[in-house]
Amino acid sequence: MNDEIRSAREIAMAKIAAMEEATESDRLKWKYVPDGEQMALRFINEGQEITSALAALPEAARRYAASGAENVLLSNIQVPRNETIAARNNLAMDGMVALKMDKAAVTDLLNRLKQILEHYVGQGAEQRQRTYETLKQQYEARLKQAADKLGAGHDEALGISVETLPQFKEEWRHVSSQMEGQYIQLIEEYKRELRLVK
Repeated sequence: MNDEIRSAREIAMAKIAAMEEATESDRLKWKYVPDGEQMALRFINEGQEITSALAALPEAARRYAASGAENVLLSNIQVPRNETIAARNNLAMDGMVALKMDKAAVTDLLNRLKQILEHYVGQGAEQRQRTYETLKQQYEARLKQAADKLGAGHDEALGISVETLPQFKEEWRHVSSQMEGQYIQLIEEYKRELRLVK
């Protein structure tokens, strides 16, 4: 146990030595990026104002806190699989507008991103449903074909719901993740562009 304590102490001493070598910029980053993350979380979860919280910080710390807040806001913009995520997306996008100085550029990017998210909810959902039904029909046809090959007395195979088959579930999971992956890729591209806006 003394070896473990000594190891922990040695680790702590090494960290302290590294901190002494750190620049002022590093210290500000370590202190204020987490503060910015907390500001963004309070903005999303409790509706607390983010711009006034940033303004209350020392000027040298604001960019670090804004960077932390931006990380949290962008990580909260996701494929809107349900209404909770859609609502969080809207809050995170409102936070990005509040955070950025170039309101026109950020608003333009966010409007294009919103079109992608709306497409996912509208036409994308319809496309996923059509694809699901097509896949289901293909599996039903295969099941019927297999029952026909087995001959009379195997009609009970037709009473099986293909949606309960592990193979169907796995194939649907694969197909739907491919479809969703296209949206995720677009969303990530917009997030990268949003990071570049001042």
